[in-house]
Amino acid sequence: MTQLSSDNYTLEHFNTNGFCIMPSWLSGPALSEVCMAAMNELEHPQKPWELEAEVGYPFAPKDLSAVGGYTPRRLLQAYSRSPVFQRVAQDQRLKHLIQQLLPAQQVMLAQTHHNCIMTKLPQFSSDTGWHQDYRYWSFASSNLITTWLALGDENADNGGLRVIAGSHRLALSAEQFDGKQFFKADAPENKKLLSDAINITLKPGDLLCFHANLLHAATRNNTSEPKVALVFSYHDAKNAATPNTRSSLRPSIELL
Repeated sequence: MTQLSSDNYTLEHFNTNGFCIMPSWLSGPALSEVCMAAMNELEHPQKPWELEAEVGYPFAPKDLSAVGGYTPRRLLQAYSRSPVFQRVAQDQRLKHLIQQLLPAQQVMLAQTHHNCIMTKLPQFSSDTGWHQDYRYWSFASSNLITTWLALGDENADNGGLRVIAGSHRLALSAEQFDGKQFFKADAPENKKLLSDAINITLKPGDLLCFHANLLHAATRNNTSEPKVALVFSYHDAKNAATPNTRSSLRPSIELL
């Protein structure tokens, strides 16, 4: 695996590779406040949530009755959970960044997709196969961006993201994906592409931004400490969700 240094965060890098990293996006008391709010949610989890056992990915608990059956994979609707998370999502620096990356004048936060506290907890986390987020979404265009704020260290050991640089620009066929829209890792035509996978390494407070068509995956957490991130997805106001789909279940929120 190629290791990527964290200083590749320019607009040109994003357009070429489909992702960029903003080191130390949040630090000091502001980062501590977000970490405390997220850990409080994890210590006292409340619905809506997505449990590892419900997803059923490799190495997840088999069902809710199994040991670790109620281990959360992500706590949903983060924006509605705390003003702390709302301040992160509505940060003017973030708005300006997303305006450049999309590009767009009016930026919207998608409430239905991501909008979560994403976790990889010890013992009961799972492997997430290679996929493109947009294959599960329904918007007029695939031009959406996800922001991933690391609340702790993220690396290959604890289930940090792996990506295929530039894959957001590829014309991938439906035959390259399985029935659940995961990229077929064992297909000969896919193996060469996946051999160029990059491990994303993040420090607490680093911000990763990536395109909705970027191929990405993650292993389970093989450490004894939880991995936690605050994750939101954004789109141009002109890029509307398709009516009567999951993407349109909740109205997007404008960044003011």
